[in-house]
Amino acid sequence: MNLFLCYERCSTCKKAEAWLNAHGVAFEKRPIKEQNPSARELQLWQEKSGLPLRRFFNTSGLLYKQLQLKDKLPQMAEAEMLSLLATDGMLVKRPLLITERTVLVGFREAEWEAALL
Repeated sequence: MNLFLCYERCSTCKKAEAWLNAHGVAFEKRPIKEQNPSARELQLWQEKSGLPLRRFFNTSGLLYKQLQLKDKLPQMAEAEMLSLLATDGMLVKRPLLITERTVLVGFREAEWEAALL
């Protein structure tokens, strides 16, 4: 079963969920703010995605900006980044879709189409 992590008030998450439903893609929905991913989950997903860990940060989020992570991330070790991401789901880029084969970070329709259809 695909795991879909989202934030209810996020318009991009709503678009992604509508896309999944319209294309008959089954998923289990998990609210990222209330059930934020653990450092271990994030590490596994990052490895599976093949993406740099920085891509998992919600760079447009208020918390990211408040913590001034744009300046701090380049000096942080991966373990430190994972621990930080695991502290608050609002730091994590959304939506996230975890499938058997891949992990999709953010919603780009063409990318989701290629991976899922």
